Amino acid sequence: MDEAANLAGEKPNQAANSRRTWGKSMMDRESAWCLLTEFTQSESLRKHALAVEACMRACSRKFAAGSGNSGLSEFGSSELGLSEEDLWGIVGLIHDFDYEKYPSLEDHPYRGNEILKERGCPEIIRRAIMSHAEYTGVTRDTPLEKALFACDELAGFITAVALIKPGKSLAEVDTKSVRKRMKDKAFARKVNRDDIVNGAAALGVDLDEHIGFCIEALQRIADKLGLDGSAAKVTKSP
Repeated sequence: MDEAANLAGEKPNQAANSRRTWGKSMMDRESAWCLLTEFTQSESLRKHALAVEACMRACSRKFAAGSGNSGLSEFGSSELGLSEEDLWGIVGLIHDFDYEKYPSLEDHPYRGNEILKERGCPEIIRRAIMSHAEYTGVTRDTPLEKALFACDELAGFITAVALIKPGKSLAEVDTKSVRKRMKDKAFARKVNRDDIVNGAAALGVDLDEHIGFCIEALQRIADKLGLDGSAAKVTKSP
């Protein structure tokens, strides 16, 4: 009898069934959001999760398009109960869910991976999340994994550019303004420019094209990110 079964007082098959049931139950957007908010209280980190989710959903429509390239076919859509778009979106939404509690290089994303594994999360999601950090040594082999890396830092950088615009709005952001700020090493200095460049290259897309693509994806959820101009209006009100 394995350790999990011993702790739960269950037979091995019962424990395995419980883990599979939990894995399925968390494999929807609502449950993924609950997981994120359970571990992440920071509004900015939650918004970053939403931003990466939006970019990943857009990428799924461009790079997966029902081809099974994400690796979903290994499990079967009926097994996970997910469309490819939902799979990609969930990966983006929870990729940093453990960061607030475990921000060190020794812990993130390792602790998150352990938590997901304990909760029965499929390997395809856990592996993609592990691969987004260069130092884990997990290679990025699938379009899903490459897209997460290509969207993560870029989504954060686009957000930073929007926040310095007069209207604090994504409508004011374009590819040219993002590229200009990328050259300014003092701006958003924690964002690794090489990751943005290399991420697009690994995904097989032109950098400018990818920047514009992600800007459009974020503009669709500008209100959820607080980047629809409403923040500037509140600031200017008497």
